[in-house]
Amino acid sequence: MKITSVKSYILSYELDEPLGYSQKYYTKRTAHIIEVQTDEGITGIGECFGPGGVALTCKTFVEKVIAPLIIGMDPRDREVIWNLVYNDVRDHGQKGIPIQSLSGVDIALWDIAGKSVDMPLYQMIGGAFRDQIPVYGYGMMLQQVPNLAERFATEAASIKAMGFNAMKMKIGKGVKEDIHLVEAVRNAIGNDTDLMVDANHAYTAREAIPLGRELEKLGVAWFEEPVAPEDRQGYRDLCEALDMNIAGGEAEFTRWGFRDLIEGRCVDILQPEVCALGGVSEYLKVRDMAHAHFIPVVNHVWGSAVCVALNMHLLAAMPNLPGGAHPTEAMLEYDTTPNLFRENLLTESLGVLDQVKASGGYVDVPKGPGLGIELDFDFVNHYRIDA
Repeated sequence: MKITSVKSYILSYELDEPLGYSQKYYTKRTAHIIEVQTDEGITGIGECFGPGGVALTCKTFVEKVIAPLIIGMDPRDREVIWNLVYNDVRDHGQKGIPIQSLSGVDIALWDIAGKSVDMPLYQMIGGAFRDQIPVYGYGMMLQQVPNLAERFATEAASIKAMGFNAMKMKIGKGVKEDIHLVEAVRNAIGNDTDLMVDANHAYTAREAIPLGRELEKLGVAWFEEPVAPEDRQGYRDLCEALDMNIAGGEAEFTRWGFRDLIEGRCVDILQPEVCALGGVSEYLKVRDMAHAHFIPVVNHVWGSAVCVALNMHLLAAMPNLPGGAHPTEAMLEYDTTPNLFRENLLTESLGVLDQVKASGGYVDVPKGPGLGIELDFDFVNHYRIDA
């Protein structure tokens, strides 16, 4: 089997209203989908992390740098391909866009491998530890409205009504405002629903520590990206100062970047982003490194239905840590804010929201070969901005 082409599809559309996090607001949804074709008619699908201009830059990197290196190679030689590309570009970037671009291609190669032997991805990487995966609802992004606390409370109640037993909200507007927002959400959902917060590295450690103490009083389960990803000492200081879990890792890349984060005990919960860190091949190394240090892994999931399906396989195949008759299961992050690329991209929807509602917060493990999904190319072509 040989790779015959590597294609990128950049999809985009305008949102009805801007959504934001601590660093910026955005007005468009973007997705970057990868398609790798072979001479045996088997096609693999992947996804690269990154919106807007980042996606367009990654497209150029995929098509002009990676594709010429790997066309003609056997797609099942995933480790060979990964190392070939990484060694070719390492002098020009061991993180960021080169690795995000490689991630989407690597994911597509794993999809091909599964399809070639009629085996789902979770089985390719060792089998399923569970039949159902718990899901938490991600929502309450920053919005430009007169009363954000009221909007957040309404949205939180809605997420709970969808069947989610845990949810995550954005913070990062300043310590006093953040406490006000979290109080509003906690009052709306009660104490029986787990609540996590994500600051998207809005703070210094000196600011984040007293904020964290107030969040602990409100029963927050984890404090995500409280400080900049480069601030390893800040992460360590927070882990030592607070009883609540400190989570992070979505902005880290490759086993070498994660090595320092993990060995430094900088986080209590690791959040690798498989569509950014180097794909499935690199994710598995990072997962096992984290587990070797007894650090739980809860994957970061931000993207289209391709990303969601992929993470369903990865979480199905994740061993329990530390193991036991009544383990704490890793959760699937599911974005509940408006996103056509999550709901309408595939010929058959993943049906996450329907499953969560019917099961009380769980989704079934996918069963098809590879990622078990098929793109709706009429939809893809309608929303392409790179054609």
